[in-house]
Amino acid sequence: MTGAVAGGSSPAGGKRRSPEPSRPLALAVAVACAGTLVTGIGYAAWHATPPSAERGAAEQSEQSEQSGRTGSSGSARPVRTLDLTAVNAILDRRARALRAGDRAGFLAAVGPAFRPRQGALFDDLRKLPLAIWRQRADPARPMAEQAAGPADWTVRVTLRYRLRGFDRTDVEATQYLTFARRHATDTGGGAGLTITGDGAAQGLLDDPQIWDGGRLFVVAGRRSLVIGAGAQPARLRQIAARLDRAVPAVSAVVGGDWARRAVALVPATPEQAAALAGGGQSLRELAALATVTRGAAGAPGNDRIVISPAGYPKLNEIGRHVVLTHELTHVATHGVADTRTPVWLIEGLADYVGYKGLNVPVPSAARELRREVRAGRLPAELPGEKDFAGATGRLPEVYEEAWLACRMVAERYGEDRLVRLYRTAGTRADALRRVLGLDTAEFTAMWRDYLRRELR
Repeated sequence: MTGAVAGGSSPAGGKRRSPEPSRPLALAVAVACAGTLVTGIGYAAWHATPPSAERGAAEQSEQSEQSGRTGSSGSARPVRTLDLTAVNAILDRRARALRAGDRAGFLAAVGPAFRPRQGALFDDLRKLPLAIWRQRADPARPMAEQAAGPADWTVRVTLRYRLRGFDRTDVEATQYLTFARRHATDTGGGAGLTITGDGAAQGLLDDPQIWDGGRLFVVAGRRSLVIGAGAQPARLRQIAARLDRAVPAVSAVVGGDWARRAVALVPATPEQAAALAGGGQSLRELAALATVTRGAAGAPGNDRIVISPAGYPKLNEIGRHVVLTHELTHVATHGVADTRTPVWLIEGLADYVGYKGLNVPVPSAARELRREVRAGRLPAELPGEKDFAGATGRLPEVYEEAWLACRMVAERYGEDRLVRLYRTAGTRADALRRVLGLDTAEFTAMWRDYLRRELR
């Protein structure tokens, strides 16, 4: 996960305070946040089913099987199974109705109590540019719970969808739907099924999606798609405009060999933002972060930028530019799923692109690190993964160190060499030697001298 932190005057990273209004050049951001997750470098990886949900599904499935054999009173009764062919036929009809804009068809198999929520879902989904929407009962472990006797089942469903013009692969997510027979006397395998709810009553939660958090508003920019839950459309249009402007700025540094498009999610609450980010990361102090969806078979899917409803509004105009350009750089370089490139290069390059062209003095942008350097506390080595995890309590300084390392490379060797260093470091451990002709000790000494000069 990379995150822009609302606060501090430093250029990047870390948990920062919001900028001081009286200091327009004191940058309002920290770009890239900690939180060691699946990839081990602080990135929110694609969503996996939460362990608690997995355990709950397994335990309830076992209970259901036992209940099917003995009944609630312990007396034997025949097991009744659910016809997954009938379930999938209902799901297919709903998908066709969604594509056709047929609200009545989408709700035809939904019970009265669940219909208002499903109607709101239909209305929201119709606002999205869906190229694909497909739900299938999971054949490996379909019955999570036989909820209320032999005529009710909660089914684990795999959803795949794709946003037209933005997603290169399907997004995959786990959902739960409860089915009941329309008539208790109906003994057919799936005839007369009604969707009566989700899995919440059994403690089974769907993988988080932006449409879970309230009425959707969708704004399409020239190269961006901004999806907000309960957000003001004017705010979404501003984010789309900033992303549109950031695309050529990012391409000017890293090249045009990427989609040059971005999807931003603007959740309504910090809790929803954290759920979309995954990994248990709190976004209350962040302005934005880059993450990646789960793809087919658990592989990484499509990049997303999650805008923090708590942190982003605190930023000034410069801060918002830096934050979104930083996160877009991660999208362009696939930094979220990068497990090989050193984190200081991943975050430092993103900050370098974010700050490029801004008239922000280095001592102001790296104010926290400057205090340390002037006090004689010069970093001994380049920041590593543990430093970016935030355990030292000096996360702003860590991101400033990374930014200035990349800034130094660009100044002394040129942007092309900086980008080549980044690309090479993802495949070779000796990237510094191959690209700059320096070993780690020589590069570190040069960087420490650079910090002394820039932050004196």
